[in-house]
Amino acid sequence: MPATPILAITSGEPAGIGPDICLTLAQQTLPCRCVVLADKQLLAERAQQLGYNTPLTDYHPNHPPAPGALEVLHIPLTAPCHTGQLNSSNARYVLSLLDRAYRGIHQGEFAGMVTAPLHKGIINDAGIPFSGHTEYLAAISHTEQVVMMLAGNGLRVALATTHLPLKDIPAAITRPLLHSVLHILHTDLQTKFGITKPTILVAGLNPHAGEQGHLGWEEIQIIEPELQSLREQGLDVRGPYPADTLFQPFLLKDADAVLAMYHDQGLPVLKYASFGQGVNITLGLPFIRTSVDHGTALDLAGTGRADHGSLLTAIQTALDMAEHWQHHRAPS
Repeated sequence: MPATPILAITSGEPAGIGPDICLTLAQQTLPCRCVVLADKQLLAERAQQLGYNTPLTDYHPNHPPAPGALEVLHIPLTAPCHTGQLNSSNARYVLSLLDRAYRGIHQGEFAGMVTAPLHKGIINDAGIPFSGHTEYLAAISHTEQVVMMLAGNGLRVALATTHLPLKDIPAAITRPLLHSVLHILHTDLQTKFGITKPTILVAGLNPHAGEQGHLGWEEIQIIEPELQSLREQGLDVRGPYPADTLFQPFLLKDADAVLAMYHDQGLPVLKYASFGQGVNITLGLPFIRTSVDHGTALDLAGTGRADHGSLLTAIQTALDMAEHWQHHRAPS
């Protein structure tokens, strides 16, 4: 990582609030250099719409911008953008932001990436199969398994499965999956968060964690045996706990993370506790990636009412993780 770390900030869906919250970075005291990947003209037009007097300066790796200026790595839109109006013609543009950020990380130019929200539906409407940032970054970096985790207000919640229909989740919960996910979570808590001996609480899949088989067998047949196997390997994994009583202070006080079995089991609690100040983190990647905890909010784009708090949290989290990651990878 360079002496002054540089983070790549992808501006996301151009019609949404991504450009808005990126523009606010020029008004902040940031902990490192932040380069916004976006169409420069789009940012200029959105700044005018918002009434911001934001100087935009072209990104040069060896020349930091003047105070108060927003450093921009210009990537041109594919089609004109109208605030609040999705256009599938710009799907490739959105993905090109991620591609450029990844290329810069791979080449040692950036210490990590922070992503503003994109719109999965409009990318799929463009004929590009796309299920989310997490899966896309895994694919372009040739990473076999990644783990989605959200953090905020002192709580970290990782997911065994991410964007699956509820009907497909039981079949997806297997011992090999849990083995892989929990090893990634354990390892990244050590190497990217600096936690020497992580403690992980694991939720059951079924109500009441299966009620000894009366409400489902996944806990008895899959989750409990795998947790026992991992404990024998030295991991501090506890559970499975009923999800409705897991998020209690007396349990969480000793935990470094929670593993939920599916998206809407764990994230409503996390987002209730920290929405607007939380951060989405992709674990298992060979680099640092964080993101905001909210969507494109098309109705707020261009209004000046978008909250940039989650973006600032994501930037600070990425920087902290990058420092731990650099220390872990440094020759001893």
